[in-house]
Amino acid sequence: MAMELWNHTFQSSFILRGLLSHSSYDFFLFSLVLLAFAAALTGNILLLLLIQGDRRLHTPMYFFLSQLSIMDLTMVCAVVPKMAANFLSGHKFISWTSCAAQIFLVVMVGGAECFLLAVMAYDRYVAICHPLRYSVLMSWKTCYLLAVASWIGGVADSVIDVGTVFSFPYCGSLEVDHYFCEVPALLRLSCADTSLFEDLIYACCVVMLLLPLGVIVASYARVLTAVIRMPSTEGKQKALTTCSSHLAVVGFYYSGAIFSYMQRASARTPARDRATSIFYTILTPMLNPLIYSLRNREVTRALRKMLGRWRV
Repeated sequence: MAMELWNHTFQSSFILRGLLSHSSYDFFLFSLVLLAFAAALTGNILLLLLIQGDRRLHTPMYFFLSQLSIMDLTMVCAVVPKMAANFLSGHKFISWTSCAAQIFLVVMVGGAECFLLAVMAYDRYVAICHPLRYSVLMSWKTCYLLAVASWIGGVADSVIDVGTVFSFPYCGSLEVDHYFCEVPALLRLSCADTSLFEDLIYACCVVMLLLPLGVIVASYARVLTAVIRMPSTEGKQKALTTCSSHLAVVGFYYSGAIFSYMQRASARTPARDRATSIFYTILTPMLNPLIYSLRNREVTRALRKMLGRWRV
């Protein structure tokens, strides 16, 4: 009876090969992953507290930045804790329900972040190129609608992906050559023809990745033109600092996402998939609050103000 129960549990679970083995070198890498996870949690939670606690940060730009922090927290918490638990316990099983939840959260946040980064680029375009109309074009109602639309876009994409991925039969090996449940890694295990769905994923990525990227590039092209024409050196420096921070975030995020989801199955390898996934599941959530806080005077001023309160 116990053997039957074990077999049932095994067959109803996937096996995550993980990012690391148990060599001494991998224990060092695991420590780095935990440090990155702790930094992502601390940085994003602190940024949320600063934005919430300082009235000077109650602006559309920081509202969108708070949404980005929530997305980063969701992403890193959906992936790293399970990976760490499997590494420490030596058990690499993940149930179908947990696997579906991981896919849902990662795809939802991934899609929503693509749209949000485009919204943030548009916000900077309006602020710099149309400052007199900014309060009208970026009213709080508009900001809420844009944020909700970003989340809805991510949810719609994730529902389609989860529903389709788990409609395929998995009658062979259930060993996922990855450190979390990612759609391309699971499709390799299916014993059905998934080529049509892979083509659909590729087409969706054009909409989810390239169209927002086009909005970002167009927005910052106009911003750069406007900044060059600015007579004030201080105004130029402030605009370039804010925009360069955003472009750094876009570069980190899109490089990993495009390499992960916009390659044909024949060009993919598990090792490359794991390496590129690290960018948007671990590194980007860790770096986003650092990039925005270290190069932003308003955030550093709010941080000093908070620290001053704690000392008193």
